[in-house]
Amino acid sequence: MLEEVKRGGPVTAETLALQLGITGMAVRQHLDRLEQSGLVHHEIGGGARGRPSKLWRVTRRAEGYFPDAHSALASDLIAQTRQAFGEEGLERLVALRTAEQQRAYSPRVAAKKTLKARLEALARIRSEEGYMAEVRREPEYGAWLLLEHHCPICAAARACSGLCRGELSLFQRVLGDSVRVERVSHILAGADRCAYRVTPA
Repeated sequence: MLEEVKRGGPVTAETLALQLGITGMAVRQHLDRLEQSGLVHHEIGGGARGRPSKLWRVTRRAEGYFPDAHSALASDLIAQTRQAFGEEGLERLVALRTAEQQRAYSPRVAAKKTLKARLEALARIRSEEGYMAEVRREPEYGAWLLLEHHCPICAAARACSGLCRGELSLFQRVLGDSVRVERVSHILAGADRCAYRVTPA
C-alpha cells in the first residue's frame, strides 16, 4: 500500500483500489491505519463531478520503508576522499566537521549552569541527530555517563575512525576543561551502545 501511494501520490483510495484489485473500503481501512501511524497523510481535493475527495501522500516518516543508499554513499565518498586527498585530507575534513558541530552545540550547552544540565543539553542535541542519547549518574566513579544507544552514522564511522575520535574531542571541547571525557564503550567495538564517562577534573 505504501509503495502504491509513493508511486501514485497524490492518489485517491478509489485509484488505489483499482490498482490493487481490492475494495475501496479495504483500501480506506489500510490508509486510516497508516495515517494513524504517521506514514501517510491526506488533503482534500476536487473529485469527480466536483465532489471533494481525499488525496493521499506518504510522509517523511515513511521514507524508512524504502531503499536508502545514504550509508553506501557515505562510505564511497570517504573512500574516494581518501584516495584523492590521502589520510591527511580526510582528517582535515573530519576536523572541519567537528568544528562546525562545536559551533552549533556550544551556545546550547554553555548556557547551562551545572554539569548535569550541560550534559542533558548535549544529550538532547545528540538525540535530535538520531543518537538516542541519555544521561545517567555514575556515583561509584563520582561521574556521569553520556549514553548513545544508536549510531546513525555507523557505516561512515566504520569507514573513517576519525569521525569517532572527532566526537570524543567534540564532547571535551563543548563541556570544557573542568571535566575529563573518556569513552568507556563503543558500538564499533561490539558494544550495545557508546558510553562516555564525564568526570569533574
